[in-house]
Amino acid sequence: MFIRTLRLSLLFIAAVVLLIAASPVVAQQIHQLTRDEVRTLDHQNPVWDSVRSHLPDPTSATAAQLESAADILRARRFLADAMDYYEFALRRGGNEVRLLNKLGVSEIELRDPAAAKNYFNRVVKLQKKNPEGWNNLGAIEYLTGRFDNAISNYKKAIKLDRDSSTYHSNLGTAYFEKKDFDNARKQYEIALKLDPNLMEHHSTVGVTARMLSPEDHARFCFELARLYAERGDEEMMFHFLTMSSEAGFDVLDHMTYDSALGRYRKDPRVLLLVKNAQEMRTKGIPIAAAGTAPPPLPPDAGTKH
Repeated sequence: MFIRTLRLSLLFIAAVVLLIAASPVVAQQIHQLTRDEVRTLDHQNPVWDSVRSHLPDPTSATAAQLESAADILRARRFLADAMDYYEFALRRGGNEVRLLNKLGVSEIELRDPAAAKNYFNRVVKLQKKNPEGWNNLGAIEYLTGRFDNAISNYKKAIKLDRDSSTYHSNLGTAYFEKKDFDNARKQYEIALKLDPNLMEHHSTVGVTARMLSPEDHARFCFELARLYAERGDEEMMFHFLTMSSEAGFDVLDHMTYDSALGRYRKDPRVLLLVKNAQEMRTKGIPIAAAGTAPPPLPPDAGTKH
């Protein structure tokens, strides 16, 4: 589902770690700590000793071995140590652009977008035509609410690589934040043509760094339902209509004059999902959190869609 967001194919972890994996309290604490303090805290984890015993020697291991170790550390959430090993790999002659991207991703996971931006700026200075670098800079601008800048950077990434579903989807999400629903749908449509399984990639590998409001989440789901209606995919259309209705969106009203969804307005399946959603809200039954909607971020090393 779209709400499970893109894999960050390369630099941003198209298989990233969810930013929301840590509670707000923990995230806030991490943001206030230095890297050494984060490392000290992480090493209190009982798993650390078993992980440490398998780490390569920074003075003799190859750049590839050090980078691989860093990837494992990051996946295990030992972020400060992961950054150390990415830096070790850099000193051993590893791929500078890829490693800078991964360092930037790690800074995002440590809730320091300013530091992450510095790494990504270094990437585009080293390679002005590096699409991942521009995509990641777009993600940083998105995270900090500078949506016009995000759109500009995503467009630069797309100009350099028009075949990345991630870049088009990210651009669509930025347009959505600007309430430019027409352009948002166009970009999602392109992304789906490039990767028909795009919606199944999200969630466990996505970075949901910025949460949509409940109202935006509901509208977001409605827009995706409309997109799938235009594609003739009723299963996904009903899925997102259900999510939109459960989140409080008046889908019947908005379907009235909609060119794609209007013909489904009196469909018994739509009437039933609206009725069920109303009953759920009336009874106070918990529904999916609005924060699961996507602010996708770019890709992580090597995975490209």
